Amino acid sequence: MQRTYRIVLNPDPDGGYTAIVPALAGCITWGKDIQEAKEMAKEAIELYIEDLISSGENVPDDNNSLELSLTVA
Repeated sequence: MQRTYRIVLNPDPDGGYTAIVPALAGCITWGKDIQEAKEMAKEAIELYIEDLISSGENVPDDNNSLELSLTVA
């Protein structure tokens, strides 16, 4: 089954990027650059989903999410 997840990459003050998967509470990883952070996020998502399925829990995703950015002065 194909699922879609949004990841948020934040630059780490010590270098690299922290990757957060908002749809999966606590699913956070890190990579030394953007490419590695994306790869690590994919692996973390796969392991997270595997754990949810083995526990018989619902697997959330971002298939129907709408994302907007707002700038506030």
